[in-house]
Amino acid sequence: MKALHVTTAALALTTGLVACGSSGTSTTPAAAPSRGPITFLGGKFEAESVQKIVDAWNAAHPDEKATVVLLPESADEQRRKLIQNAQTKSDAGDVILIDAVWTSEFAANRWVDELKLDTSGFLPAPVETGKYRDKLYAMPVFTGTGLLYYRTDLVKEPPKTWDEMKKICDEVLPEQKGMSCYGGQFDKFEGLTVNFSEAVASAGGELVDASGRPQLTSDAAKKAAQFLADGFKSGMIPKEAITYKEEEGRVAFQEGKLLFYRNWAYGYEAAQKTDGSSKVSGKADVAPIPGLTGPGAGTLGGNNLAVSAFSKHKQTARDFIAFMTSAEQIKAFARTSSMPVPLAAIYDDPEMIKKYPYLPALKEGILAAQPRPKAVKYGDVTAAIQESAYAIVTGAKPVEQGLSELQTALGPLLK
Repeated sequence: MKALHVTTAALALTTGLVACGSSGTSTTPAAAPSRGPITFLGGKFEAESVQKIVDAWNAAHPDEKATVVLLPESADEQRRKLIQNAQTKSDAGDVILIDAVWTSEFAANRWVDELKLDTSGFLPAPVETGKYRDKLYAMPVFTGTGLLYYRTDLVKEPPKTWDEMKKICDEVLPEQKGMSCYGGQFDKFEGLTVNFSEAVASAGGELVDASGRPQLTSDAAKKAAQFLADGFKSGMIPKEAITYKEEEGRVAFQEGKLLFYRNWAYGYEAAQKTDGSSKVSGKADVAPIPGLTGPGAGTLGGNNLAVSAFSKHKQTARDFIAFMTSAEQIKAFARTSSMPVPLAAIYDDPEMIKKYPYLPALKEGILAAQPRPKAVKYGDVTAAIQESAYAIVTGAKPVEQGLSELQTALGPLLK
């Protein structure tokens, strides 16, 4: 992906996000909404397409220009930096891009302000990720869920179940030297929480029930964890996948090392490139992820825009979010980027489907997707999930022990 051009001033902010102004930090939130230049702490994915929206804003608002500062690529590092800013009451970022699952944590700690923006025309599930106690604190700008990438030259029909996927691999792989069956994101980071959650949901279970109680000792959770553990043990999932984040696995799939790969939709465009960077160009497609007895349920992902509680120019920040998430700007973004957006009309637009053939499969996946646990202490929750899931998939702990320990650990964190 192309890196976004960042000004010298913005680079200075990146190296010291907690530093701002002559005093270094803002000791209190702005007393009232105000206007003026703003800083947008954004992500690296599709940064060039985002910059086009920012440029359009800046052209129309010369006295309230937005400067983009890129957060680290890793979601865990993004969260760490944003929390560092919030805990020091820094006004280094007026508008911040937060993972869809961080809303409860940021809203409960009063690090972001409530928003009153129009969400009509948006898919319901992404909108819910921006709410805390039924109030909107973050506006969805990107959404998505896991998709199964597969080789169309080697697979006639994508599998709907785990057993079907294993059967296809058994039939195909003996003739494919150096290729493994399946990959996902299994390094110890947020992606592991996502992949583990997807496995449990795809077996018919849930990590946490509607009342906020963990459900890790259910039969579904045991079958899901066993599927992943057995996958590594048998070699169905290659041992190097324990180091995969999104990009490492994407590259492996594009190099022809995987028959199936679970990833977000952003990887579709890269897989089809004809510049030599992808060996599977024209030979790859996507489908909903498989499950235990039928199509699986992905984890709802995405990113939302929020106004920092410590911004000095909150009214401009709110207007900027409204601009970025307007139907006009989202449609313009979708024409130049494969990053999924929350506007429902995009998924039924013939022009967009022609450009991005995966949209029907993605819509099906989003409608079936399950959110990660909504938790004020989400950082602790995901750390506990990662610790136990990593021990299970690496074989360091038996499935039932790992799940039992996770059940015990999550209880007090979800109260």
